Amino acid sequence: MEISSDCAVPPQAASSLRWKLFLGLSRTPHGLLDAATPAMAAVLCLGHFPPLSVIIVGLVTAFAGYTAVYALNDLVDFRIDRERLSLREDKDNPYHVDEIMVPHPVAQGLLPFNYGLAWCLFWAAVALAGAWWLNPFCAVLFGISACMEMIYCKLLRITHLKIIPSAIVKATGGLAGVYAVDPSPPAGFVAVLFLWLVAWEVGGQNIANDIVDMADDAKVSAKTTLTVKGMAESVFRMLCAIAAAAAAGIAIYWLAGPGVGKIYPVGAAILGWILLIEPARRVYYDPGPSAAAALFNRASYMPAAFLVLIAISIMAPL
Repeated sequence: MEISSDCAVPPQAASSLRWKLFLGLSRTPHGLLDAATPAMAAVLCLGHFPPLSVIIVGLVTAFAGYTAVYALNDLVDFRIDRERLSLREDKDNPYHVDEIMVPHPVAQGLLPFNYGLAWCLFWAAVALAGAWWLNPFCAVLFGISACMEMIYCKLLRITHLKIIPSAIVKATGGLAGVYAVDPSPPAGFVAVLFLWLVAWEVGGQNIANDIVDMADDAKVSAKTTLTVKGMAESVFRMLCAIAAAAAAGIAIYWLAGPGVGKIYPVGAAILGWILLIEPARRVYYDPGPSAAAALFNRASYMPAAFLVLIAISIMAPL
């Protein structure tokens, strides 16, 4: 239902609530963490910070892009989400960084679909304009990301291989950051970055989230790695992806820009353990929603944590 603006609700409160619904539609807290991915990739590729104009436009573009794509996910999936919410029995799910704000406001009937669509299109336009200014190829990558997100949503009840377009969505964000600052980046760097981000999404985000949502997914006949392959195979694939992500996060140092100091590989090993390997180990020993949610939440901080590490290694090289 649409938020009422009658005299029982102060206009300022109604406006504030509506903004929270829009931000919830785009999962903004998680989107802000993901928006660090293009910045991380760009600075790592260059080995130094880009010009201020590129930083400002890049940050606005990244925020707009992730805001639009996350909103697109909820808009395409709103009927499934509505069904999922109606069938949910346990309202006290494990803490999930995706749900800090009101989750799925369109599916819950709190925000009209056309309002959500206008929000999505506005930010998509901002993202396309910024991406085109940075490098027209970045606009192409944004278009690919949006298409992959829609395909991912539409494959929900068809195949667990929807994990492939999901991984591509996450990887294109990092690639866009690289091409925004270097129109001809080293092929080896691009390949390792792509592997790193794909493995992070598969192990630390997608399969972990499948375990968190396993009860709800079964009720709506969703095809996920977990519902198709079972817990043991899912955890094995998750661990393989986590190991690949942790290794790629270290290995990319030898392909990064010359300004990245020797602090980076040591810090990358520490962050890989804290954010990926250690919480994944807990899922291995105690597979279930609580441990998987902890992995998802920690892994979500990877781009932001690595961005800070890269900045430190550039400003204080050894």
